Amino acid sequence: MNVTPQQAKKLLTGNQNFSLLGFSMMITRLKTLYARDPSKLESFTDEINKFIAAFSSVMRDDYAIISKL
Repeated sequence: MNVTPQQAKKLLTGNQNFSLLGFSMMITRLKTLYARDPSKLESFTDEINKFIAAFSSVMRDDYAIISKL
């Protein structure tokens, strides 16, 4: 389960709702950082992928939303 940079950009510019509170909080924080400096998209993508890898067992529903982006 890896997010592509294109999917990460859609996550950081879109308005999706996620069931996992921690993931929602991270995305909100990254949206703010992305708005300030879009050139760091690759590092934001890496952070999203690390979170998904660490919590993959509870991210199934949210990953289904991400995979549709």
